[in-house]
Amino acid sequence: MSILAPNSHILYREVHHRDQQQQPQQQNWSNGCCSNVIKTCGFGFDRRKMDDRFKKVVKRDCKVEAFWDPSRPSFVELEPITDAEHLDRILEQAKEASTPIIIDWMAAWCRKCIYLKPKLEKLAAEYDTKFKFYCVDVNNVPQALVKRGNISKMPTIQLWKDGEMKAEVIGGHKAWLVIEEVREMIKSFI
Repeated sequence: MSILAPNSHILYREVHHRDQQQQPQQQNWSNGCCSNVIKTCGFGFDRRKMDDRFKKVVKRDCKVEAFWDPSRPSFVELEPITDAEHLDRILEQAKEASTPIIIDWMAAWCRKCIYLKPKLEKLAAEYDTKFKFYCVDVNNVPQALVKRGNISKMPTIQLWKDGEMKAEVIGGHKAWLVIEEVREMIKSFI
């Protein structure tokens, strides 16, 4: 025997609407904003966890309006490395600027590499001032370059600093896990 009940979303909406009519709205400014703004912020996520690309948050009648920073890109295309001399020039420039670089060693036929590349481009946009991101298609470069990177599996993401490879992540699992590992690798060198 089953009991038929109304849709839980409709029931919640009716109860929530009834409660709002019975109680006058009170604003709680103890945290600097209204308590119901903290819950959803109108965007479906917590105001305190907003991306730093939002320039400012403005309170108006217990609503939060976020302004997107159009000057900051949402992704940065990875610059391709073509040969060993190109890598040498990049490493020399990075050494002079004391900027670490991230190299994504990938192949055009590798499905995981294809899925990972856009996520790395988003990550590159987050760290565009602190790191420089590059990619190498191992099928389109001389094998001497691949041997220099000591690449055996793809995708492999390496962090180079002062002309030497300092850390690497071999991405044979889900792309979001690889990105988290790369993020941790980056944070350890900031």
